[in-house]
Amino acid sequence: MIRKLKRRLIALSMTALTILLAIIVAGMNLISYSALTSEADTTLSLLSQNKGRFPDQSGAPEKHKDDFPRGMSPELPYESRYFSVLLNDSGNVIFSETSKIAAVDSEAAIHYARSVLERGATSGFADQFRFLRTDDDAGTRIIFLDCGRKLDSFFTFLYASLAMSLVGIAAVFCVILFFAGRIIRPIAESYEKQKRFITDAGHEIKTPLTIISANVDLLEMDLGENESLEDIRQQTTRLRLLTDDLVLLARMEETGNALPKIEFPLSEVAEETLRPFQTLAEQQNKTVTCSIEPLVALNGNDKAIGQLFSILMENALKYAPTGTNITFALEKQSKSVRITVQNSTETPMSSDDLIHIFDRFYRTDHSRNSETGGHGIGLSLAKAIVTAHGGKIHADAPDPQRFRITVILPA
Repeated sequence: MIRKLKRRLIALSMTALTILLAIIVAGMNLISYSALTSEADTTLSLLSQNKGRFPDQSGAPEKHKDDFPRGMSPELPYESRYFSVLLNDSGNVIFSETSKIAAVDSEAAIHYARSVLERGATSGFADQFRFLRTDDDAGTRIIFLDCGRKLDSFFTFLYASLAMSLVGIAAVFCVILFFAGRIIRPIAESYEKQKRFITDAGHEIKTPLTIISANVDLLEMDLGENESLEDIRQQTTRLRLLTDDLVLLARMEETGNALPKIEFPLSEVAEETLRPFQTLAEQQNKTVTCSIEPLVALNGNDKAIGQLFSILMENALKYAPTGTNITFALEKQSKSVRITVQNSTETPMSSDDLIHIFDRFYRTDHSRNSETGGHGIGLSLAKAIVTAHGGKIHADAPDPQRFRITVILPA
C-alpha cells in the first residue's frame, strides 16, 4: 500500500507538472506563431493593395508616414524578400515579379503560383513562403513573402522550449523521486504502527477470549443451559472471528499481499464451496443459481480463493430478502476469469454505499441491525484476496433492487 501511495504521489505530481508545462509551452509557441503569421499577412495585405509592391517612398519621409499600417517599420520594404505572379482567368501567366528575391527565379515563382491555384487556397504557406491570393481587374495575383528566417527562429524556439521542458520534467522527477519517501514517511510509519497494533492486539485478545469460553463451559456444567451464558458464547465466538479476520488482513498487508500460489482447478473449488450455501439458502427460503464453466484452472492460492467464494456468498445470503434468488457465475474469458455474485436487496444501494462497500467496518444503514450479524470486515478481506492475486473487484447495482459484485482474476 505504501509503495502504491508513493507511486501515485509521483504520478500525480508528474502529471500535473507535465500538463502545466504543456500548456505554457503550447501557449508561448502558439502566440509566437500567431504573431509571425499576423505580421506576414499584414505585409502581404499592404503589398496586395499596391499591386505587389510597397508604397513609393521617394521624397521626404514625412510624406510617407501614413503609407504603412500602425506599428509597421518604414524599413520593412528594405528587409522583406517577396515575389508575385499575375495570372489570367485561364490560369496562364501574364507576368512574374522576382526582382525582390534572389532565391527564387521566374520558373520557380510560376511553379509556386500554380501549386497555390491547384490547392484553391487564398492564403497560407507554400514551403517557407507565406502567400496571399487576390483577384482584380488585371487577373489573379498571388504574392509570396519569404518567412524563412522567422520560421527558423520559431522552430528553434519551439525545439528549445520542448527540450527545456523535458529537462525540467526529468529534473523534477528526480527531485520528487528523492523526496517522495520522506513526504509519505509519517503516513507509512502510522500505517505500520496500525498494522502492528492490530496483529499484536489480535494475539493478546485471543487469550482472554479462550479463558472466557472455558469459564462459560464450566458455568454451564454447574448451572445448566442458560440464555445469558449462550449470549456470552455467541458474542465471544463473534469477537474471535473478527479478531482472526483482522489479523489475517493485517498479515496479508504486511507481506505485500504475497500468497503461495499453485495451479489448481478453480471450477471444482467453486462447486465444493458453494454446495453448503445451497443447503443453507433452502433453509432460509432462498435459492442459489450457479453457472460454473467446467475445467477452469487458476494459478493462485486455493484456500484463499475458497475463502473469497465463501465471503461473497455469505454476504449475498445475509442481505438477500426471503424468497429471492442469488446467482453465482464463473466463466473463462480470453486472459482472465470472471466471477459474478448477484442478489436482490430490500432497499436500493446508494452510490456512496457502492464506493465504500469494500472499506473496513463499512456497512449500509439498512444492515446495521442484530439480525444480519457480521462485522463489516468480510468484503475488505475479499478485496485483499483479489488484490493478492493481481485481480480487480467491483460492486455495482444493475437495477435499483439488485446488487452485484464482479471479480476479474488473471488466468
